Amino acid sequence: MKLIRFGDEGREEPGILMPDGRRVDASGEFNDYDEGFFASGGLEALSEWVSDGCPGGVQVNPLVRLGPPVNRPSKIVCVGKNYLEHAKELNEGIPTEPLLFMKATSAWSGPSDDVLIPRGSTKLDYEVELAVVIGRTASYVDEREALDHVAGYATFCDYSERAFQKEMGGQWMKGKSADSFAPLGPWLVTADEIVDPQRLRLWCKVNGEMRQNSWTGDMISSVSQLIAYISRFMTLLPGDVVSTGTPGGVAMGMSPPRYLEAGDYVECGVEGLGELTQRVVASRGA
Repeated sequence: MKLIRFGDEGREEPGILMPDGRRVDASGEFNDYDEGFFASGGLEALSEWVSDGCPGGVQVNPLVRLGPPVNRPSKIVCVGKNYLEHAKELNEGIPTEPLLFMKATSAWSGPSDDVLIPRGSTKLDYEVELAVVIGRTASYVDEREALDHVAGYATFCDYSERAFQKEMGGQWMKGKSADSFAPLGPWLVTADEIVDPQRLRLWCKVNGEMRQNSWTGDMISSVSQLIAYISRFMTLLPGDVVSTGTPGGVAMGMSPPRYLEAGDYVECGVEGLGELTQRVVASRGA
């Protein structure tokens, strides 16, 4: 299944993208795609509803905005330098174990929403990533059972302000958490439709120019390894998002760097999961 949420920002309703491209409103049966939904067997109930022909569901106008396909999660856990070529281009060494950081959930954003340049920003960067949405509580999970805890997968872009991240004191979070820096979508593809999350192509274009072009098999730590590792240090709740790292080709790694500017158009995609398509604009009130 492909789960969508549609409507104005902060007022999205749950829906389904049908195989024929129709968008069907599921709000008459389900409140939202959130922690409670995943924890209470919502995916199974949704599957039954779809198999029954989506009774009571009405078609959604295709022009209506799509929001992130999952309601704001309790946490967004990200993995740094998880592709060898990306680690090499940063010239900061190869991690000996997964490098974890968090993004503020207030950065949560839709797949076609504008990317807002933060005030004082000079080095705005892009990072296409495979995102994993957790389907059931994961704590001290064995790697062999890790994928059983996955609800589905989606395209994600880990936008970063490198000056905030690299040139200011403290941890990376301040360069990763500006409003609009965590777009997800356009839909969540359930885990049963992805045979192997390590065999997916992913890419990023800026103004039509291919900047990143790789596949998830190049991850240093696989999805199952990451879930098992992260669950040693924190409990992953249903609806939480794990963003699994980005391949080489980011703006910071170019010589000279080619950071994003107002007016730039960014396209990020993962094979079978759809694309984010976003315009870079100045912050509101800047």
